[in-house]
Amino acid sequence: MPNAVPSAVPGGPYVQRGPVSLRVLGTSVTLLESIRRQARADLGIRLTFDVLDGVAAQRAGVLAPDSFDIYDQWFHNVDFVWPANAIQPIDIARIDNWDKINALPKTGRLTPHAPLGAGSNPVDRLYIQPDGSCGSRPSGHITMLPVSHNVDSFGYRLDMLPDGLSRDQESWAWLLDKRWRGMVSLQNDSAIGAIDAALAAKAAGLVDFKDLGNLSVAEIDNLIDCLIALKRQQHFRAFWSNQDQASSDMVRGRVGIESLWSPAMTDLKKRHIKVRMASPVEGYRAWYGGMSISRHAKGRTLDAAYDYLNWWISGWPGAVMARQGYYISTPELTRPHLSPAEWDYWYAGKPAAEDLAAPSGASGLIHRGEIRDGGDYLTRMSRIAVWNTVMDEHNYLVRRWNDFMSA
Repeated sequence: MPNAVPSAVPGGPYVQRGPVSLRVLGTSVTLLESIRRQARADLGIRLTFDVLDGVAAQRAGVLAPDSFDIYDQWFHNVDFVWPANAIQPIDIARIDNWDKINALPKTGRLTPHAPLGAGSNPVDRLYIQPDGSCGSRPSGHITMLPVSHNVDSFGYRLDMLPDGLSRDQESWAWLLDKRWRGMVSLQNDSAIGAIDAALAAKAAGLVDFKDLGNLSVAEIDNLIDCLIALKRQQHFRAFWSNQDQASSDMVRGRVGIESLWSPAMTDLKKRHIKVRMASPVEGYRAWYGGMSISRHAKGRTLDAAYDYLNWWISGWPGAVMARQGYYISTPELTRPHLSPAEWDYWYAGKPAAEDLAAPSGASGLIHRGEIRDGGDYLTRMSRIAVWNTVMDEHNYLVRRWNDFMSA
C-alpha cells in the first residue's frame, strides 16, 4: 500500500492524505477475503466488506445508501435501488474496459438467436434513459456495472437417484416428483425459491403460467396452494438460507435433491459427495451480478469507487470467480489469468486436462477428465428459461411465499 503523502496548502499547515476507505455492501457470492486483500494491495485503498444475505443486502441497499460506497448484488435489485435514488449513474466514459464487456448484458443474449429468457433480463435495466428511467436503449450512463453471472438449477446425489429417473432427462419437475418425497430442499428466498418452484410446477404439469417471470395474483395463488399441499404431504425436507446449510444437509443425507448454487457444489465435491448439477431440459434460471455506486459517494471516494469497478473487470478477479464456477463480463481479459486447463474446463466445456485446484488452492477439486455439467459458456448461457426477477406482484408473492414457509 502506498505511504500517505503530505500535501501543502498555501499559507496553511501540511495535510496528511491517507488511503481512501471504501465500503462495499453485498453477499458472499463476490465479497471474498482473497478479493479484498488483492484489491487493497493493487489499488492502495482501505476496503471493508459488509457481507449479508440477499434479502438483507437488498434492504440495506434501499434504506441505507449512506452505509456503503459500492453496492454489489444482482441486476434484478436495480428495480429497488434505482427508484429509491440509492445509487448514482455510472459514467461509461470512466469504465476502462467497457468495450471488452461481451454482448450478454448489453443486448440480453450472447448470440442473436439465443432465447432472451423471461424475467429481469439485465439489459432492460442497464442503461439510464433521458427521462431518468432505466432501459435497454444504449446511453452514456448505466445503473450497474455488469460483472459476474451464471445459470443455476438443482443438484442431486447420484447415489440417491430414484429408480426410473435418468440423468439424460433431467427436468425441473424432479423437485416435485413423488419419488423424491421427503428428500427435497428449496432456497427459502421468495425471489429465487419461488422461481425454482414455478419452474418445477410448470414442468410437472401441476400449474401453468402465462409469463414465468411475472406471475399474476391468481397464478401465485395456484402455485403456493400446490406447494402447501405438497408440504403437508412431507414432500419437502428443508429450506435453506445459505450455501453452507445447503451443502451440509446433502452431506448428512437429509436431502437428496435441492436448489443448488455453484459454491455449494464446490463444497460437496471437496467432501467427496457424488453430486451432479442438473442441466434441465426446460433451461436454466439465470442471474447477473454487478456493482453500483452509492448516491453519497463523491470526491476521492468516488474516484476510488471507479478504480474498484475497473479493477473488477480487468482480469484477475474473473479468474477467482471462474474457480467458484461463475463467469465474468470480460472473459477474454480473464483468460490469461487462468491456466489452459482451467479455461478449457470452466469456459470451453472440455474435459479437465489435469486435476484442478479449489478456490482456496487445495488440490483435486476437479479431477482429470471431468467435464463441467452443462457444457461450455456459450451453451450454458444460451439456455436461459428465466432470469432472477422482481415481479409486478412482488409484495403479494412475498406474502404468499411466507404462507408456504409457515404452513
